[in-house]
Amino acid sequence: MWLTRPFHERSTRIFLGVLLAALLLVTALHLAVPQGHPLHVTAYTVNLLGKYLSYALLAVAVDLVWGYLGILSLGHGAFFALGGYAMGMYLMRQIGDRGVYGHPELPDFMVFLNWDSLPWYWLGFDMAGFALLMVLVAPGTLALVFGFLAFRSRVTGVYLSIITQALTFALMLAFFRNEMGFGGNNGLTDFRDILGFSLRSDATRLGLFLATGVALALGYVLCRAIVASKLGRVCVATRDAEARTRFLGYRVERFQLFVFVVSAMLAGLAGALYVPQVGIINPSEFSPIFSIEIVLWVALGGRATLYGAVIGALLVNYAKTVFTGVMPDAWLFALGALFVLVTVLLPRGVAGLLGYRVQRLKRRYPDEGDAPTTGREARA
Repeated sequence: MWLTRPFHERSTRIFLGVLLAALLLVTALHLAVPQGHPLHVTAYTVNLLGKYLSYALLAVAVDLVWGYLGILSLGHGAFFALGGYAMGMYLMRQIGDRGVYGHPELPDFMVFLNWDSLPWYWLGFDMAGFALLMVLVAPGTLALVFGFLAFRSRVTGVYLSIITQALTFALMLAFFRNEMGFGGNNGLTDFRDILGFSLRSDATRLGLFLATGVALALGYVLCRAIVASKLGRVCVATRDAEARTRFLGYRVERFQLFVFVVSAMLAGLAGALYVPQVGIINPSEFSPIFSIEIVLWVALGGRATLYGAVIGALLVNYAKTVFTGVMPDAWLFALGALFVLVTVLLPRGVAGLLGYRVQRLKRRYPDEGDAPTTGREARA
């Protein structure tokens, strides 16, 4: 029953309604409006919006651990990239003998590097079910091992943030090596189809966009269910007063580990949805800068709100698309300035600002039926 609790919340119903309306609107404008019309949504735009939605799911995963557990993870890009690589390995196996070298099993980069057989960790990725399982298992296992060691040792605060950043940096260096069997610095690319559908088809791109929207809705509901449960209340208590929560008899590290693993699996799912829409996955996704950028999305949108994380991800990535097209070399400076401005002017993010406006309206108009209609009544 705890999974149904979010549907009783007004904020959840509003979020799901807005998301559903957006998905239907984009679909209608793409299919029903003819090309060349000002309101037509092109396949490129659909693909770009799908990428934004996968980032939004990643932001929700980060907000779950940072906003409600107090763990500032600077390594969630690693879980995102692992899910992406799992999907990329499946897509590479689907190419078969249609590659440049025509090998029925080995991807082109392995043939180029004179590999004579498929590594054992590539086995099974020709099956969609196994690949989807690994999308969740790979980041979840890494989070389980890392979290068990970190939380059991009671590593918290800035030290935990530094360790998570070191984790993703170490993985980035490892995946850059050709002998790892993941394409080196070029990564995995040149994908052809997914589940038998061509990735170059507009219909497939629309399907991936809708699938990402559904995944975002399910991920949001799951996180809201966790937050609204007794587990969520213990997590908030741990965030605000960990020592006191331990004193009350709670095994804090168990709660931390469970939520951390769930967050990592959601990040892996976001990465798996991101890869077929972008068409490439390479070690740059492990970059610590990317993980820091994710934290900025959550900070801008509003920490500990979940829907604020979605707002922040959409706003920052849209600004990045526009800004890099105009002044590509200045984007990092703009990103740093945005982080400073958010910290100083919007400590609670866009969601906090919206909540403040709503509260002011409620105080001004406590009863909609008695809302003042004239200027004199409003001043009174």
